[in-house]
Amino acid sequence: MIAPHGGTLVDRLLKGAERDALLARAAELPSITLNSRETSDLEMIATGAMSPLQGFMNQADYDGVVENMRLADGALWPLPVVLASKDGETFAAGDEVALKAESGEILAVLTVESCWRPDKRRELELCFRGDEQHPAWGYLESIGDHYLGGPIQVLALPRHEKHNEYRLTPAQTRAAFEEKGWKTIAVFQTRNPIHRAHEYLTKVALEQTDGLLVHPLVGDTKADDIPSDVRMKCYHALLSKYYPLDRTMLAVYPQAMRYGGPREAVLHAICRQNYGCTHIIIGRDHAGVGSYYGTFDAQEIFDTLEEDDLEINTLRFEHAFFCKLTGGMATTKSSPAGPEDRIFLSGTKVREMLARGERPPAEFTRPEVADILIESYAQKVEA
Repeated sequence: MIAPHGGTLVDRLLKGAERDALLARAAELPSITLNSRETSDLEMIATGAMSPLQGFMNQADYDGVVENMRLADGALWPLPVVLASKDGETFAAGDEVALKAESGEILAVLTVESCWRPDKRRELELCFRGDEQHPAWGYLESIGDHYLGGPIQVLALPRHEKHNEYRLTPAQTRAAFEEKGWKTIAVFQTRNPIHRAHEYLTKVALEQTDGLLVHPLVGDTKADDIPSDVRMKCYHALLSKYYPLDRTMLAVYPQAMRYGGPREAVLHAICRQNYGCTHIIIGRDHAGVGSYYGTFDAQEIFDTLEEDDLEINTLRFEHAFFCKLTGGMATTKSSPAGPEDRIFLSGTKVREMLARGERPPAEFTRPEVADILIESYAQKVEA
């Protein structure tokens, strides 16, 4: 099976007497209440989904990532994974800090290696190619002015109200792949319902691999993105009727969306390698937002990496469309149709149609998925 990024699958979850002892001591420590993104990151660090990270980044790792997409030890890592102090608090190296859920439950203890004031505008420019209109800036402005980083010891994973049976850790997905006998696994990262173009890409990938992991992101997304519970209904409806269930698997990906375009595509690839996937689908404008990134920047960034940076392979696709000439999905590589015979699809177009009360046509999405989306938007309007 493919090795985790860095060679070892990290596990920061304490158990037994060691956990009980730290939990008792943690109650007396200074604490930070995590926001939603930090909570998602803690979950992924704890389970090894962000291997080789052992905790939130210290300053040396952060600086290396912002400047050249490298941790301090030289390992590839494209985006900061940081914890912000609250209410102007600062900490010294060696301090221990309890990390709490919004419910007040202590989730982990962080041992501080560094506490510093970052240049957030440089982070915005280098990591996101962004300005003040980019979603990343809204997040950066919402958190504290200091970051603190160091290894974490995790006492409990965050509790969730939704999708718990699909919250598989990297160890669990790897075990499932072994049980199924899959040696090559393609993963599809998505924050949208699967429309016909997505279906086409995933099935082309399935032709080349033993299995397909549909791995929707269920952490924080933009307010206008379709909620995860609605999307999960769509995935179930689609997979149950239009995919071979013995070669397809559904699990959720707890990370918060960064909208980091090319750099986030690399992050998605690293994390999916940790989950045991051998191939990741990278389509048009992967992890993009607005017009901040070029159409295929998220594919081309992989050509700039060193040969041994990643073991996971990319499956790169052109912009798929519904071809009127052939009556099916295609790309410019497989269809002779001119522009007038191409119907291009996107999650944005589907959302715009639904907002206007229009039913997406069959060329856009399967009728079962359209029914779920229409019902969801109708309930939203009534509310």
